[in-house]
Amino acid sequence: MTTLGVVFRPQLAPERLRPLVRAADAAGLEELWLWEDCFLESGVAAAAAALAWSERLHVGVGLLPVPLRNVALTSMEAATLLRLFPGRVSLSVGHGVQDWMGQVGARPASPLTLLREYLSAMRALLRGERVTVDGTYVHLDDVALDWPPLEVPPVYAGGVGPRTLRLTGEAADGTILDASFTAEGVRRARRLVDEGRESAGRTAEGPHKVVVYLLAATGPGAAERLRAELAGEGRESVPVLGVAGAAGAVAEAVRELAEAGADTVVLQPTADEPDPEGFVRFAAEDVRGLVP
Repeated sequence: MTTLGVVFRPQLAPERLRPLVRAADAAGLEELWLWEDCFLESGVAAAAAALAWSERLHVGVGLLPVPLRNVALTSMEAATLLRLFPGRVSLSVGHGVQDWMGQVGARPASPLTLLREYLSAMRALLRGERVTVDGTYVHLDDVALDWPPLEVPPVYAGGVGPRTLRLTGEAADGTILDASFTAEGVRRARRLVDEGRESAGRTAEGPHKVVVYLLAATGPGAAERLRAELAGEGRESVPVLGVAGAAGAVAEAVRELAEAGADTVVLQPTADEPDPEGFVRFAAEDVRGLVP
């Protein structure tokens, strides 16, 4: 069964999160995803609030930029959330936007090396291990979490390019794909992830879940808002990217991504979505029933 979620975009002011969480919980939305984009909103702070304001909602953060964050700090925050809200949290890490990393003096010479070292250390810390490592970027001296998660969680990683996608299969437990991926792009990404898993000898492990964002718009002016957003990102020439229309059209786009290899599809409203709470209800009440 395909999991369906919605992203709370950080272009909305933080105080808009609470009513949206309440709407998502009431409507029965499965998952709400958050971003930690520079220089908008904290992913971890927003996740903690969303989890506390809801009764059953699963909250994902996709993704936390590793150049900004010491791996011990991220692991501490992750473990705290996982113990406070067991079974309701998904966390992912990634390169971050390199221009933004440069603005804060954190742009690495080798993003791939940093992400590989980070994933190895973070997954070990969340397994409750005591970690000593002296890598190119990650340096830990006899570090262990006093309060590791009660159950070892999956750690997701975001990727776009082929080398990063192979790395997510090699070193992460799941992969996040942004809204630039069409169904065919998801198929290619799945193949690259599987190559990474095979090279690392991880094919016998449990399933490697893939989460895909889908840019979606509904209601009055949906097609125009979708075109404007794609044009603003320089993607207006990409065929079959995003979807605009009623529940049937959105559900069909979700099904196409699921058939291509997505385990979870997260509907991403346009940045100028006029009714964020209504969009959540649309996803949970109208689209969900049309997606197997």
